[in-house]
Amino acid sequence: MPNIAVIGAGVNGVASAIKILEHYLAEGQPTSVTIISEDFTPNTTGDGSAGLWGPYLLGGTPQSKVYKWSQSMHRFLEKIWLSEDAGEAGVCLLPCIRLNTSTVNTVEDFWRNIVYGAQDLTADQLAAYNVGRSVKFTSGLSFVTYTSEPVKLLPYMMKRFTRNGGKIVRQKVEDLDVLIADSGYDVIINCSGLGSRKLLNDEQMYSVRGQVSRVKANWIFSAVLDESDDGNYIIPNTESVVLGGTHQERDYNTQVCERDRQLIVSGCRRFIPGLEHTESLFDWVGLRPGRAELRLEAERRGRKLLIHNYGHGGSGVTLCWGCADDVLDLLLAANITSKL
Repeated sequence: MPNIAVIGAGVNGVASAIKILEHYLAEGQPTSVTIISEDFTPNTTGDGSAGLWGPYLLGGTPQSKVYKWSQSMHRFLEKIWLSEDAGEAGVCLLPCIRLNTSTVNTVEDFWRNIVYGAQDLTADQLAAYNVGRSVKFTSGLSFVTYTSEPVKLLPYMMKRFTRNGGKIVRQKVEDLDVLIADSGYDVIINCSGLGSRKLLNDEQMYSVRGQVSRVKANWIFSAVLDESDDGNYIIPNTESVVLGGTHQERDYNTQVCERDRQLIVSGCRRFIPGLEHTESLFDWVGLRPGRAELRLEAERRGRKLLIHNYGHGGSGVTLCWGCADDVLDLLLAANITSKL
C-alpha cells in the first residue's frame, strides 16, 4: 500500500490529496494519503481571497498548460454549481467585465472559450467606463464565470478528503530531506507555495503581496476588473464584496497598509460611486506564491518520489484541480506500487 504525504493545506495541496485518494479508491487499491501543514483553513493564504476564476500572475508559465489546468477547474466548479453542494462550497456564477488600458495588446483572453458568453465590449460600452478618466480603457471583455470562495471551498474539500479516509497532521515541515529520509512516506507531494522558497532554497520564488478590503454591499451582483498595473477590482462574494487590490512583488509585509487601503477604496468608488455608503467589514493581506514559472514536475530522492506543485501566483484556485490532474499523472507514471 503506497503511503503518500502532501505538504500544504492550501487549495493545491488539498486538491492534489483528493485527486490521489479518490483515484485509488475508485481502483479498489488501498492507500494512505496524509496532508501535512502548519496551517489549515481558515488560516491559509487562500482563505482571504475572493476566489474568482481567472488566470493571473503566472510569470512565464506556458499558456497551453494554463489553459488546460484552468479549463479543468472550470469544469470542476460547473459540476459543483449544478449539484446540491454549491452553497456549502461557496460556488457562484458571476457576470464579469475585464478592462484594459494598454495601447499595444487587448485584454488577454486566450481562455475566452472556457467561460460563458465572452464578448468584446463595444466602443459605446467602453466610453461609459471611460467617463472622467485621464487614462482611457482601450479594450474590454464581458463574460460569465465562477467564484469559489476558499473560505467555503476549502472546508468543503477538506470534508470530502477526510470522509474518504484522508489523514491530517498539523506540523511545520522545515527540512524536506529529513521528512524524506526519516518518514514512512513513499511519495511526497510538495504544495508548500511560498514556503518552497525556504524549503527548497528556490530563489525563483517571491511574494506577491495582495491587500483587499471587504465591504457589505449585497446589491452588487457583477465583477469589474481593471487589468492596468495599478488597476482595481470589485468581486462579489456570497456575504461580502471584495475590493482590491495590490500585486506588490517581493513585498513581505503582512500588515494592512492604510495608504493601500485608500487607493483600493477610492479606485473602486470610481467604478461604483455607491460604494461610498457601504459598511466596511475588514481589511486583509496575503502573500501570493509568485514564481518565474509554475513548477509541476517529479524527481527521485533515492527510492522516494517527490512531486512539486507550487508557484501558482494569483491563480491558486483557478488552477488547483487541473494541476492535481497532472500530479496524479506523474504519480501513476512513476508506478510506485511496483517498486514497494
